[in-house]
Amino acid sequence: MSNAILADDLYIYLTPAGCYYAVSSQTEDPARKFLRAVLEQTETPKLSLEMLQHLMLTEEADKCISLLQKCQQLGWVQGIKNPKVVPEVALEDILPELLSNISEDGKVVLADDQGFYLACNGYPHEVAEEVSALSAEISVIHMRRSGLLMKNLGLNSHAWAIVNAAGNSQLGFWPLFIGNTRFIIAISGIPHFNQSEFISLIWMLSVRYAKNK
Repeated sequence: MSNAILADDLYIYLTPAGCYYAVSSQTEDPARKFLRAVLEQTETPKLSLEMLQHLMLTEEADKCISLLQKCQQLGWVQGIKNPKVVPEVALEDILPELLSNISEDGKVVLADDQGFYLACNGYPHEVAEEVSALSAEISVIHMRRSGLLMKNLGLNSHAWAIVNAAGNSQLGFWPLFIGNTRFIIAISGIPHFNQSEFISLIWMLSVRYAKNK
């Protein structure tokens, strides 16, 4: 039995790493289910045993506390004193601003798995269309070869990149699995996922699309 005691007057808020883990794979585990459940809320949940039981879909208090501790130790969740609500603006209006801050040079495209882009920053329209189409083709290749990549080679990642001679990514493609929708975020240069804007991006996409499952 756990001897841990929940802190008072805190709200559950994901970190950028927690957001990335939540949407980086379709494979489900208790931690990922919990993180996704938090992301589907329109405001940060108040930390309590009852809330954890609701989000984790279990009545077993020890399991709830243990899973929360695991997520905290891995740097996926944090406790904040002041509650937050999902940004109350149209997703289409804020996407370019959010995208611009998660790339070193501001060049980012957010596309769906059909190759159509929802938003972009730093690219002309024609280039964004081509990058989106390329991201969809890469997704098809990945799905066809996932057995080789994951089972035979042990490469447990869905991300792809076009690299330079030094092995550094010049254009990277990261899938975001939200509900039944697979998004691809294409980033020129070094990604900056450790930004608050990345949390807002994943949170807003989750609130809108996670119910489609």
